[in-house]
Amino acid sequence: MRLSASPYGYSSQQGGGSSIRLILGVVIAIISIISYVASRSVNPVTGENQYLSLTPDQEIALGLQSAPEMIQEFGGLSTDQNAQNTVDNIGMNIVNKSVAHTTPWQFNYNVLADQQTVNAFALPGGQVFITEALLSQLTTQDEIAGVLSHETIHVLARHSAQQIASSDLTNGLIGAVGVASGDANTAQTAAVIGQLIGLKYSRDDETQADTLGVCLMIASGYNPQGMVEVMQVLQTASGGSSQPEFLETHPNPANRITQIQNAIQNAPSNCGSYRG
Repeated sequence: MRLSASPYGYSSQQGGGSSIRLILGVVIAIISIISYVASRSVNPVTGENQYLSLTPDQEIALGLQSAPEMIQEFGGLSTDQNAQNTVDNIGMNIVNKSVAHTTPWQFNYNVLADQQTVNAFALPGGQVFITEALLSQLTTQDEIAGVLSHETIHVLARHSAQQIASSDLTNGLIGAVGVASGDANTAQTAAVIGQLIGLKYSRDDETQADTLGVCLMIASGYNPQGMVEVMQVLQTASGGSSQPEFLETHPNPANRITQIQNAIQNAPSNCGSYRG
């Protein structure tokens, strides 16, 4: 009698398949964790240990490759040359007069034509954008510098690369769970957990972009109170019929004002290394 024809033989094959899946799952998880831990490096700007899966050149390339699609999504670049010149001058002043100019990042500041979406963002490697809708809410160079300094810190602190590395680890562990259990629902649960972890990191990143952004503003000669004023502008805008897009990806401005004011008070002892 062939083993495959026996109920016991069939059961044995099922058990063997489960064991193989479990082994594969463990191997994938171990490889993901080892790769993540091995990517550790110290960020010279923030002084923090980071786990990064991209080199600076890869970050720059990723940002440059992503920029055209992002520009298209927001209606193209602004045709308001005065607005573009203002943003470009303030952005490059922040870079040239702060620690940013000692880094490999290729900073480029642009105004997007979108007059409805109140937002600003930075791509990996130095591509920074602000929409006409947000720019129209700002009345001083200090306020514009507050937004641009915040986004510049995202680049300098390599927040995008850190999120990508974290995502790579999470995806590897999700794959391991799925392979080991053979249960898609389990993998989906792991994905939700990964997203919650990512949200926490994102909030930490935003806080860091605010507090260190204060240092960039001071280094480049802008009044850091401008960043507080930006938060007040956004807080007022959030009371309307629709919430600004900026607030969907950034913490509540009311909570951030206190943190920024604390950063301004502590600047004399914390911001010395951020001058160019």
